[in-house]
Amino acid sequence: MGDAAALDRRVSPLKNFVAGGVGGACLLFAGHPLDTIKVRLQTQPKASCSQYVLYTGTYDCFRKTVSREGVLGLYKGMGAPMATVAPMMAISFFGFGLGKQLLQSDPAAPHTHSQIYLAGMLAGVFTTVIVAPAERIKCLLQVQSTTGQLKYAGPVNCAVRLYREQGIRSVYKGTVLTLIRDVPSSGLYFLTYEYLKSVLTPEGQSVHQLSTPRILLAGGTAGILNWVIALPPDVLKSNFQTAADGHYKGLADVLRTLIREEGAKALYKGLSAVMLRAFPANAACFLGFELALKCLNWLAPNW
Repeated sequence: MGDAAALDRRVSPLKNFVAGGVGGACLLFAGHPLDTIKVRLQTQPKASCSQYVLYTGTYDCFRKTVSREGVLGLYKGMGAPMATVAPMMAISFFGFGLGKQLLQSDPAAPHTHSQIYLAGMLAGVFTTVIVAPAERIKCLLQVQSTTGQLKYAGPVNCAVRLYREQGIRSVYKGTVLTLIRDVPSSGLYFLTYEYLKSVLTPEGQSVHQLSTPRILLAGGTAGILNWVIALPPDVLKSNFQTAADGHYKGLADVLRTLIREEGAKALYKGLSAVMLRAFPANAACFLGFELALKCLNWLAPNW
C-alpha cells in the first residue's frame, strides 16, 4: 500500500477526474439495468388478499420490464446519474486520496487498514452532495413506469418540478439516509479493493502491474462487500425518496413501517438484483479507472 500512496500523490486532480469519470461510466452501463430492477423490487407495494405482488423476484421483474417497456426500460432514470457520474467518481477518488494523505503522519510508512477505511468513509461524505439528488431523481423515474403515471418527462424535468414544488429540500430528500448508506460502505469498499490488490500482487511485483483479471476480481469483490452493509439503508432510502410527501414522519418511521408490515427481511429486498449487479458493475468501474489512469500517465505524464 506504500507505493499506492506514492502514486496517488503523483496523480493530478485532472487525471483523477477523467479516470474517475471513465470508471463511473463503466459502472453505470454495466450495472444500471439491475439497479432499476432493485429499486422496483424495493418499492413495490406489499401483497394483500385482494392484490398480488407486482414482481415475484429478480427474473420476474426483468421479464416484465422488458416485455412492457423494451430493453430501454432497464435504463430508466439513467440520465441523472450519467450527468453526475464523472464529478461523483472524481470527488470519490479525490476524497479517498485526500483522506489517506491527512491520516498518514509519515509519508514513507504504509497506510494501516484503519486509515484506508477512514479515508474511504471521507470519500462517501464527499460524494453525498452529488449522489443524494441524483438518487432521488433516479428512483422517482424508475418507479413511475410501474405505477403507470408518467409525472416526469425526464431527469431535468423531474429536478425542476421538485425544486419548483417544494424547493431545494425536496431535491435533497433522503440525504441523511444516503450518508448512512455511503459513508461506512465506502470505507469498506476502498479497504477491500486496496487489500485485495495487495494480496493478489505476485511477490516482487508492484500493485500497479496487476493483471486485468485480478483487478476485476478485487473490484468485483469490493462491490459485493460494499452492498452487504449498504443494502438496508438503501432500501430505506428508496422507500423514503419515492414516497408521497408526508407519508413518513421521518427516517425512523420508514424503518418502523417496513419492519411492521413486512418484517426484517424487507431490509434486504432486491438482494439478488444487487448481488448480480455488484460484481460486474464494480469490476468494470475499477478496471475502467485503472486503465484510464494508465493511459493518462502514458499520454500526459507531466499533468
